[in-house]
Amino acid sequence: MARRVLIMGAAGRDFHNFNVVYRDDRRYEVVAFTATQIPFINDRTYPPELAGSRYPQGIRIHDESELSRLIRELKVDDVVFAYSDVSHEHVMHKASEALAAGANFVLLGPEATMLSARVPVVAVCAVRTGSGKSQTTRAVAATLRGAGKRVVAVRHPMPYGDLNAQRVQRFASIEDEDRYKVTIEEREEYEPHLNAGTVVYAGVDYGAILEQAQQECDVLLWDGGNNDLPFFRPDIHIVVADPLRAGHETTYHPGEANLRMADVIVINKMDSASLDQVGELEDTIRRLNPGATVIKANSVVTVDDGIDLAGKRVLVVEDGPTLTHGEMKFGAGVVAARRRGAKIVDPRPYAIGTLEETYRRYDVGPVLPAMGYSEGQLAEMEKMIDAADCDVVVIASPIDLRHVINVSKPAVRVRYELEILEGQPSLADVLAPVLG
Repeated sequence: MARRVLIMGAAGRDFHNFNVVYRDDRRYEVVAFTATQIPFINDRTYPPELAGSRYPQGIRIHDESELSRLIRELKVDDVVFAYSDVSHEHVMHKASEALAAGANFVLLGPEATMLSARVPVVAVCAVRTGSGKSQTTRAVAATLRGAGKRVVAVRHPMPYGDLNAQRVQRFASIEDEDRYKVTIEEREEYEPHLNAGTVVYAGVDYGAILEQAQQECDVLLWDGGNNDLPFFRPDIHIVVADPLRAGHETTYHPGEANLRMADVIVINKMDSASLDQVGELEDTIRRLNPGATVIKANSVVTVDDGIDLAGKRVLVVEDGPTLTHGEMKFGAGVVAARRRGAKIVDPRPYAIGTLEETYRRYDVGPVLPAMGYSEGQLAEMEKMIDAADCDVVVIASPIDLRHVINVSKPAVRVRYELEILEGQPSLADVLAPVLG
């Protein structure tokens, strides 16, 4: 009898684990997925075209709140936990729920789920969402290109739409984003790469993605999501740690595993963190991964010219995932506004619809998280900005939101880039094994 498996996920790692481990293994039958974290991704079906010949009806995706009922009604043997950036306590609560309902609770390790490439792989991951992984990835890509290497970035999955259409996605221009109808979260990750001339791949089937992507690069750059583990086996594994959340590197899954696995650890935000916070993080690194190369860096925040923020009432729009499941109360936009003497306007009294639900679910503080998982959410953001009593909108999302919504008020963009401190190993130093 095949073991009956339920995979708990958030439209990313769950599909990858299924494709790599379970799809073609007759010892197992995957009877359901559950979904959480991201709106509008439950009550769908993983399509038969992706699920394979053993699943002619596809596999139903349920809301995670139905877990206990599904275990009992579907006679589930094994519950596989497959999403990221949640506390160790959260994982064990889910384990307890699965055990109480009569199932085993399983965590698949990286050796079981990483695919091997024919070209060198550099992976950039993190201990928490919002640590500075994206700016580190951009800096790594620039270093590789500067050494004459053809680089392709493969981004951690964010398939929130038509899964068949998203099986393998190749982005070489901004127009490709429009063609694939990507969300704000996807644009935030892809556009900086595209603007720098780096081709990006993403999608659902990372075996097929790898086969195509490695044909057009000298070095494949894994651009991780949340604090998840790499999908491809890295030759160099870089992990970004955040001293502003010192202690989280050992209390969140699978960020602690990343910290322990890392070849290189980037301590970012040195220009914002205290000496005590940095010291605590350094002590943890020495204890858990003393062989890692450690690099310290600033997260340099700049504001576009044109509007003086001093004394202005500003509404700050920050990167959505950093504030929600990343649990940060502020980001680069707040840092920039405070440094320039602006008064931050609380947008929460103007919240409507799903954004009001976001504020109830997450304690994000007096900022507007850039949430654009549907046309409705984009319209809600637009209405909130219109209603807010402010002089200027500070856009600290990695993309210019004015390209996807109508911002009726004056606006400035905030950008943030990695700056390695003097006296530290350079990115070229740590990338030397793939630059030769």
